[in-house]
Amino acid sequence: MNDPDNPDKRKWLCDEVSPDLAQLHRIKQVIFSGRTEFQSVEIVDTGNFGICLVLDGKIQSSERDEFIYHEALVHPAMISHPCPETVFIAGGGEGATLREVLKHKTVKRVVMADIDRQVIDICRRFLGFFHQGSFDDSRLDLQITDARGYLKETADRFDVIVIDLVEPLEEGPACLLYTQEFYQLVKERLNPGGIMSVQSGASGWTNLQNFTAIINTLKSVFAIVCPYQAYVPSFVDLWGFATASQSIGPTKLSPEDVDRRISARLLKKPKSYDGLSHLASFTFPKHIRHQLARTRRIITDKKPFFVH
Repeated sequence: MNDPDNPDKRKWLCDEVSPDLAQLHRIKQVIFSGRTEFQSVEIVDTGNFGICLVLDGKIQSSERDEFIYHEALVHPAMISHPCPETVFIAGGGEGATLREVLKHKTVKRVVMADIDRQVIDICRRFLGFFHQGSFDDSRLDLQITDARGYLKETADRFDVIVIDLVEPLEEGPACLLYTQEFYQLVKERLNPGGIMSVQSGASGWTNLQNFTAIINTLKSVFAIVCPYQAYVPSFVDLWGFATASQSIGPTKLSPEDVDRRISARLLKKPKSYDGLSHLASFTFPKHIRHQLARTRRIITDKKPFFVH
């Protein structure tokens, strides 16, 4: 972000979308810049997308469109479950995933595990628009720990597990939370009839490697895996997600079913997610379906998949 040899570059954030594509965001103000034990953290106010959370040089959330990502990550799984009362969130440091989970009237307890206390503290201080006070909700049990380690040690079981982690960069904090072994652990920590959701990286035609590998890995563990996507403008691409379960398939819900459950369960209606967008998100064009069907790669602890 800062280049002392070229002062004009300090006015721009270069967000690398892929090894062959980057976008530049004009920076109106640097609100915070620093480094935690695990990653670099910037909070910047940009011209197009407002205030953005940037981890290791990549935009994670933007003020203008974060609702699209967080609603897509949370609600298809939560709405598909008949009565989600206990939820586990892996990651989600800015608190927006937690915010969406807590909108469900049925929820009695949420355990959120994030390894980076400093990111949570920074987000609580500077990103109130994102978390909207969700960290102060009495239903929250916040654990500053590795999510994989927590699930391995706990005897608790959950109705819904939401995986909201940064992409699996080599030596990054999330590289072993996208593997077959981790998803097996998630399956063991779900209650009967439980469901998980996971952010699965870019799902546009030119940038499918990570998405297809994650979907294939999930299919090696769970009986029902439903990939879906939403366009997130600040990510400059379609963004992939997936639900996974032994018994629940979100694609079986009609738009009318989804809208009825939203009206009955949610304290506040989503901005982007409803019955029609639910149906549309699970519909892929033919060439993407073909690529998903061809995928054979499975991510394991011994052979992790790294996004460069």
